[in-house]
Amino acid sequence: MADNPWNFDVPTQMRQFAEQSVEQAKKAVDGFLTAAQKTTAALETQANTAQSGAKDVREKVMSFAEENIANSFEFAQKLVRAKDVQEVMALQQEFLKAQMQAMQAQAQDLGSAAQKAAASVAKRKS
Repeated sequence: MADNPWNFDVPTQMRQFAEQSVEQAKKAVDGFLTAAQKTTAALETQANTAQSGAKDVREKVMSFAEENIANSFEFAQKLVRAKDVQEVMALQQEFLKAQMQAMQAQAQDLGSAAQKAAASVAKRKS
């Protein structure tokens, strides 16, 4: 069996680190989804007259969720292919940095869409 290149053991520490990284990514995405759902629900409640604005926000939230989930799975796949702990650590750092940047941009975009929807509601109430 030692001649089989597909038969290898992944070090326990590396496996634990990979599992922790995937769990951190999942928690980040779950937190974003929860916040986005609350925002969308609040907007929909307050903006019955601005359905197009609420629809835009809802579509953005779903798009962001899909993007973040895809990024998380791509990261998990990269971790599985990592050759050593240093590569795992570099991948983790790269992923966290990219996710924080993406979430910041998404939050700004979502905030802008929410302001637009709120302004639409305020304009219609006047």
